Amino acid sequence: MKRLDTKNKYCWEGSRGQEVKRSSKDKHLNPRTLAPLNPVLELRGKKVLVVGLAKTGISTAKFLHKRGAVVTATDIMPASKIKGIDDLQNANITVETGGHSIRHFSNAELIVLSPGVSPDIAPLKEARRKGIEIISEIELAYNFIKEPIVAIAGTNGKTTTTTLIGKILEQAGRKVFVGGNIGLPLIEYVMAAKTADYLVVEVSSFQLEGIRNFRPHAAILLNITEDHLDRYADFDEYVSAKFRLFEKMDKEDFAIVNFDDPVIKSQISNLKSQISILPFSSGQILKEGIYYKNGNIVYSVDQEEESYTTKNFKLKGIHNIENIMAAIATAKICGIPKDIILETILEFKGLPHRMELIREINGVSYYNDSKGTNIGALQKSLEGFNAPVILIAGGKDKGGDYRVLNNLIKNKVKLLILLGEARDKIREAFTGLTNIAMVESLKEAVDTAYSKAVQGDVVLLSPACSSFDMFKDYKERGEIFRRLVERLKD
Repeated sequence: MKRLDTKNKYCWEGSRGQEVKRSSKDKHLNPRTLAPLNPVLELRGKKVLVVGLAKTGISTAKFLHKRGAVVTATDIMPASKIKGIDDLQNANITVETGGHSIRHFSNAELIVLSPGVSPDIAPLKEARRKGIEIISEIELAYNFIKEPIVAIAGTNGKTTTTTLIGKILEQAGRKVFVGGNIGLPLIEYVMAAKTADYLVVEVSSFQLEGIRNFRPHAAILLNITEDHLDRYADFDEYVSAKFRLFEKMDKEDFAIVNFDDPVIKSQISNLKSQISILPFSSGQILKEGIYYKNGNIVYSVDQEEESYTTKNFKLKGIHNIENIMAAIATAKICGIPKDIILETILEFKGLPHRMELIREINGVSYYNDSKGTNIGALQKSLEGFNAPVILIAGGKDKGGDYRVLNNLIKNKVKLLILLGEARDKIREAFTGLTNIAMVESLKEAVDTAYSKAVQGDVVLLSPACSSFDMFKDYKERGEIFRRLVERLKD
């Protein structure tokens, strides 16, 4: 398989499913020949409404104003709770806070929807009825990007995988932008007017709802489990949103997909036949692809085989093996040599709030997995432990069925400590499977875990719920957990 060389030549050549077929003719494509199929969006004088003024919305409004659009921005939050609103007002951008006026939606020629805003609010329905185009921020940014995009999607593991890919490419001397659903919004890259060799972009289902021409040249789909069912009508609608990732991809593009995920594998045949597919698996040996065997990750593609021992990896758990396999696959098709890939993986400690070991006290390990905001994340976390687990869970329910975890709860969790709005629903699902304690605060949860834990146990914060009932976000929840654990007496 030919690779991307250091002169920024871009090359994809892949498979059509598990049986990888290679063309005899190498592909050498300059990234700038892979520009969007649509022309650059003309914004000067265009009436554009930005809906939602979190970080992405603020950046989007600034960009649109800079491009000469007539910008209006709206958010249901009061102005006092919107960080950066002064920048918009100082630029004479019309800003509405504390609610959404339908007239702003009706008067717009284009609406850019921030990912946290539900697409089903009444003003948006009215805008659709009038035929007004509604897009997401990543779609807006894509119109002004010519560099190759590596996009990472999935219910869990996106941020870890995105960050690791970025670090591998940087270690190899490539200029890389890492952002999207994490860190900097993609529109920030466009505003900075810099040129990278690669854009490594985490994308969420919310962002994918509003794409029209967004086309990554490498797309990674890690897994799909129940999540955000408080937003989607059903699981099938959520799956469809995830699979929009591949919608505009073509014969020059590469899909890296988890063949162990039953939902993904069942949907692969629906992709365009010309998209090249590179599978990875932690549970089966692939004739061609990336797989896990006897403690090693094996990359076996196009008669090239490399083995990466996982013995000294700092990232633990089979879910992280899957994340690392996806990162290796991406790095290999970008032409990064094994020694650089392995060196970067060995140095990578993971990210805060994602299966983060806080400390050990009297032989008890305390893990912060506050980013585990859905049932699938909790499943992966529990699967990574062989020791008895005292689990702290609960928060704002997202509509999933907790009972899919029954066997794990019964066999791995010695005590389940529940808090937040969802605690009664979770208790109902797991009654009779393990000991359950109901608490009112995270401090009470940590104190209870500390009093019940014995040497060899694991105390795990992995809520399987969002944090918004009790905290600003999962980061605040994780930081409070960290402080509480650090104060415990050894």
